[in-house]
Amino acid sequence: MATRILLDNLDQGLRPLARRPALVTLGKLAAARSVEVYLVGGSVRELALGRAAKDLDLAVSAQTLELARDLADALGGTYVLLDEAERTARVVWQEEILDLAEFRAPTLAGDLAGRDFTLNALAVDLNAVLGPGPAGLIDPLGGLPDLARGRLKMVAAENFHQDPLRLLRAYRFAATHGFQVTPETTAAIRRAAPEFSRVAAERVHQELFLLLAAPAAAPVLEAMEAVGLLGQVFPELDDMKGVEQNGYHHLDVYGHSLAAVACLEEVLAAPAAYFGEMAAEVVGYARQHPKTVLLKLAALFHDVGKPQVQGRRSDPERYTFYFHEKVGLEIFSRVASRLRCSLAEIKTVSALIGMHMRPFLLLPAFRERELSFRALGRLVRAARPELAGLFALAMADSLAGQGPLKPADSEAVLADLADAALQFLKERLEPQERHPKLVNGHDLIRLGLTPGPRFQQLLTAVEEAQWEGLIQTREGALEMVRRLL
Repeated sequence: MATRILLDNLDQGLRPLARRPALVTLGKLAAARSVEVYLVGGSVRELALGRAAKDLDLAVSAQTLELARDLADALGGTYVLLDEAERTARVVWQEEILDLAEFRAPTLAGDLAGRDFTLNALAVDLNAVLGPGPAGLIDPLGGLPDLARGRLKMVAAENFHQDPLRLLRAYRFAATHGFQVTPETTAAIRRAAPEFSRVAAERVHQELFLLLAAPAAAPVLEAMEAVGLLGQVFPELDDMKGVEQNGYHHLDVYGHSLAAVACLEEVLAAPAAYFGEMAAEVVGYARQHPKTVLLKLAALFHDVGKPQVQGRRSDPERYTFYFHEKVGLEIFSRVASRLRCSLAEIKTVSALIGMHMRPFLLLPAFRERELSFRALGRLVRAARPELAGLFALAMADSLAGQGPLKPADSEAVLADLADAALQFLKERLEPQERHPKLVNGHDLIRLGLTPGPRFQQLLTAVEEAQWEGLIQTREGALEMVRRLL
């Protein structure tokens, strides 16, 4: 993209900002305090790319916290102190968010020189934005030409040491914007990677989720691995390197896991190429933020338990990994705790990891048309509400394994199983749930039972018998319970 186009985009994007009440008020308050305010960083970058800048980043020469409080009071908005030592604050008003940060040097030029990448070291004077004339771009480090070329170039290697999160931000921008990290920046990241452990977990979580939400995050993960950064973010993955697998796979556990993320992105990009009726469900599932990110985490960690349970039979093609999903859950729980994942995020990823083998365990019987409604129903009931995600993960897992023992029709049969599971959900389980249960806990008490684990066993047995059409009436259900007793 030519720099002229970027400048035109910036000019067009700045014009509406001159009418935003929050910025007009900020300009007046800054003048009263005799401080300089600049629109900087990501806000300028996104406007130059022709994108909206709903949330604004602003650099202030002095009195930043006081100015932010004044602004919140004047607007009737909310003042949020972000970091008192760094003198950064946020003002939230209506649907606008303004982040104000004090210069990290005596001058604007010094502040820009302390930023991460040249294309983020851009600034526009707020007075120029609010004024009648064109707002000139301040670009002392050549960030605009780098932005035009899609080139992510560090400002200075020492800036990585000041804030090692910038190492991850480089690859986040590579994923979200398609920027190419320059060779000298890559080399500096490789040298600074061991310092990444100093970064607060909450900040890692935010950048990581932005990265994984990008449609093509898998190549970026590979690039992070090449410079030693992926192992710094997820040290638990290193144990998978060199762990050989059985003949259904062509890669070691580590390579397979990275390949599974890449295959998952292919499945999510075109579900209809891999599924029948389940394709629409996968589309709907992936639209629920942040399901796509959680699916990729599950793909990355679905086999992380294998190194601890690896076994081997006399046949070199028959490695075994019994119960690796249970060990994987324990490992991921530690990762999730470290990254301060929410309970909802942990629940989803844990469900996907814990169940990722279940579709494959049903495939032999399904292939021979011997799979019972009871077995299929147990999978569907256990997988809800992650059923579509589970089959998307299973398809990616299958595609990532291309060993000589793998049947050629594996993906086709898996897709048929997914449709059978969806059909069971729509035609049997959901209609059954819309009606009162044939028997309930009160019925069991009247039969002389005391509430306890046996209750659920009996109620589940009745439910599963309904799936198979063995009982259809309350009388039949009560008779079944009596027989079981």
